[in-house]
Amino acid sequence: MTNTEKLCQFIQASPSCFHAVEEIKKQLHENGFEELSENKKWILNKNGSYYVTRNNSSIIAFKIGNELEDYGFKMSASHSDSPTFKIKQKAELESGKNYLRLNVEGYGGMIHSTWLDRPLSVAGRCYIKDGNQVKMKLFNVDRDTLLIPNMAIHMNREINNGFKYNPQIDLCPLFEGKAFETEDFKKMIAESCQVETDQIISMDAYLYCRTPYTIWGGKKEFVSSPKLDDLQCAYTTLQGFIQGNCTKSINVYCCFDNEEVGSTTRQGANSNFLETTLKRINACLGKDEEDYLCALANSFMISADNAHAVHPNHPEKTDAKNCTYMNSGIVVKSNANQSYTTDSLSCSLFVQICEKAKVPVQFFANRSDERGGGTLGNISGSHVSVSTVDIGLAQLAMHSSYETAGSEDTDYMIKAMKAYYDAEIVKTDSCFELK
Repeated sequence: MTNTEKLCQFIQASPSCFHAVEEIKKQLHENGFEELSENKKWILNKNGSYYVTRNNSSIIAFKIGNELEDYGFKMSASHSDSPTFKIKQKAELESGKNYLRLNVEGYGGMIHSTWLDRPLSVAGRCYIKDGNQVKMKLFNVDRDTLLIPNMAIHMNREINNGFKYNPQIDLCPLFEGKAFETEDFKKMIAESCQVETDQIISMDAYLYCRTPYTIWGGKKEFVSSPKLDDLQCAYTTLQGFIQGNCTKSINVYCCFDNEEVGSTTRQGANSNFLETTLKRINACLGKDEEDYLCALANSFMISADNAHAVHPNHPEKTDAKNCTYMNSGIVVKSNANQSYTTDSLSCSLFVQICEKAKVPVQFFANRSDERGGGTLGNISGSHVSVSTVDIGLAQLAMHSSYETAGSEDTDYMIKAMKAYYDAEIVKTDSCFELK
């Protein structure tokens, strides 16, 4: 099985951010990592491998070297969430006597039209009563249960002339026909969780696209799947992290939730999750505050979030020179106004790592008359200030329910990330040496 096929199976098993973190935990368990809890004291050892989660939707894993005289943290950050629709607490909307729809609101900036006329279902987590306890359960209704139907062109003659979808009216998914009963949706979730309906107290339920992944093209050079942004980076950085090892650093893998809505949550990159984790590692190893500050100065972060490929029908939408293509290597992203963290120092270091791994590199900047997006690097850097490079893999249709990337690029990212986590980086503010 190829790495791209393994990536797609990981995505299929991750219909929500909670499932993505659960899949990451499984892979860490299989490779000998020990789970920690934020509300318990930690006992850490050199050569140890550990991970900790927050909200079941963000995770930080780390490997501790055994030669930590002038150590630093080698980190990567990706995100577990993708644009979708969240189901409201009062979920059911009756439409006459013959239709039961679900009441949803948008999460993140999705392309609305891509969610219509596709098989959908629902996944997430719920909290249930179990005697005197309240427990969390993940659920995935693993069958086609929902669809958002378009109106026929005969009823909407403007559909091909820039029609604007109203989220409250046009984007509510159809769930059942005339045989529906009250609380059928909650009954379905209870059945998926194998509990009684009245045990469910609350839930975080999200729509997800059921269209299977496909590897396609004249030479099978493309892969299409839901959630490539950003589970492709979450998966590939994880593989490089698991495979890589360095005795003279503390290797750290981060996958944060809520990037698509600004990261300002207790489990987002704009929380204290990374900062407190690094400080606890430092303290458990017998290091003091001065050691921690020195370690940060020696540290480096790779912010990994996918990038825009040149569109075959609209090449004019990208910069004439700083533009990127699928299957042409890892993308280094930069911006003069610092919406990306890359500077010449961090770019140089990452390019050297890719050269060592024999992985091609390409460079992205937005058109000068277009405003681009941002990502995790600057946000996490406001709490843990380290030299950072923003990278990603080139893809089409970002924030569609079904995105497209290059089938070769998964391999490139894994190789580069392994080389990064293997490397010994000796760094000052103005230069570095890669060993």
